[in-house]
Amino acid sequence: MPGQGWTLDDIPWERFDPAKVDPEILKVIKAASMVEANGGDYATYLCNVFPDDAEFQRAARDWAEEEVQHGRVLARWAALADSGFDFEASFRRFTAGYRLPLDAKSSVRGSRSGELVARCIVEVGTSSYYTALLEAAEEPVLREICRRIAADELRHYKLFYTHLKRYLERERIGKWRRLMVALGRMGESEDDELAYAYYAANGGNEPYDRRRWARAYLGRAYSYYRHHHIERVVAMILKAAGLKTRGHLARWSARFGYWLIRTRSRHALAAEA
Repeated sequence: MPGQGWTLDDIPWERFDPAKVDPEILKVIKAASMVEANGGDYATYLCNVFPDDAEFQRAARDWAEEEVQHGRVLARWAALADSGFDFEASFRRFTAGYRLPLDAKSSVRGSRSGELVARCIVEVGTSSYYTALLEAAEEPVLREICRRIAADELRHYKLFYTHLKRYLERERIGKWRRLMVALGRMGESEDDELAYAYYAANGGNEPYDRRRWARAYLGRAYSYYRHHHIERVVAMILKAAGLKTRGHLARWSARFGYWLIRTRSRHALAAEA
């Protein structure tokens, strides 16, 4: 069931307060609406990778419905905050410029277990991101939306982790291999998908410059993270990799991760100025 029972009608739209809209947060919400609304293509890719697993295919399609709902609710909020925002036109621009490998018949991660590790990383990343936005935002309707989406994404992590454990019984890829897949997927947060989504939502008729729009997106998105968000991300990444979620590795990884994203954010915003 999309949103585990909630729909757009459950959002308290009447509480919207335009005076509390942060224009910088609005920009990243517009971009997020593009990526979330593209969930149907992700489901197609996943069903291609798991063609003989009806149980997982059902889960992937249900997951995609919830992701699309996230896109719709974010788009509706963005339109309230900016009456000139045309989600449909922006989404057409996004899907015309960025396409998933829908013709793939096997995982780009090298194994089904690797694919599920990557999905875990995406879900913990998005759950932490919406939690960070929830804590940074003042507008009450956006806060409620972020709270609901963050909870959904955490549940999605648990969904993919459950299937990961099932596949590890067959494929048995090692902990460090899983960690390498996880780190590789994290690095893809700086690829064209998010940069192009930010451009499609905020770029108007300007030509696409990957480096410029990646800086614009990452500088803002990374600025909302705090150390406790990164601690949570690190713990759940280590869990997906089969490593200890506490101890020296977790502590030092969280410290380094927080330092890294804050440094990247400052440099990106400085370069844009």
